[in-house]
Amino acid sequence: MRQVSPHLLWIGHSGDRSDPRRLHAAGISAIVDVAIDEAPASVGRELVYCRFPLMDGPANHRWMVRVAIDCVASLLRTRTPVLVCCSGGMSRSPCIAAAALAMVTGESPNDALRMIVAGAPCDLSGGLWELVQSAMAHRWDPPDQG
Repeated sequence: MRQVSPHLLWIGHSGDRSDPRRLHAAGISAIVDVAIDEAPASVGRELVYCRFPLMDGPANHRWMVRVAIDCVASLLRTRTPVLVCCSGGMSRSPCIAAAALAMVTGESPNDALRMIVAGAPCDLSGGLWELVQSAMAHRWDPPDQG
């Protein structure tokens, strides 16, 4: 788990969401979990826990990607310390966090992504990143009705 300074934003993996001492020490108040391949976390009562089951690739609903981005952006706007996590912390969480950070700061999504992955291990899915950028450009894409 690492902080994206100077923001109240942390990027992590699924193990980080289950470490209450470390979360408390960092001052984290909310967790946004974007891993479809992990069981939902059992977190303490004092933590906000939002889960958006995203796959690592383009085969996600654009509306769900957008809602995940909006959730993180809202937490950042309210200065709520937030951990964004996925299975390994190297693709989904950096993509969603970068999009949210770009929305809040006005930076380009690519610049925000570069800042988030600088000096950290990453294995970004190009298809997911394209979908994230597409979701940012659309305000609402209703879910499939089927």
